[in-house]
Amino acid sequence: MRNSSRKHSQNTAVKSRLHTLEKKYATQLAEGKKEDAGVTLRSLTSAFDKAVKRGVVHKSMASRKKSRLSLRLNAAK
Repeated sequence: MRNSSRKHSQNTAVKSRLHTLEKKYATQLAEGKKEDAGVTLRSLTSAFDKAVKRGVVHKSMASRKKSRLSLRLNAAK
């Protein structure tokens, strides 16, 4: 029980960080800060890759999210 509880809290922390970075990215795009959003996208991509490596999120989900986020950056004016 202790193992699962510890892993649950670690996984929750990683997912929370991912959600926070996604919100930051969306806010920057909405404000028109394309350069800042590009930097955030790189850190977000890295965070997704690390989460996949640790088994927190599925590889396909991370790939789909990264793809959609980069499409949003490219579509921004």
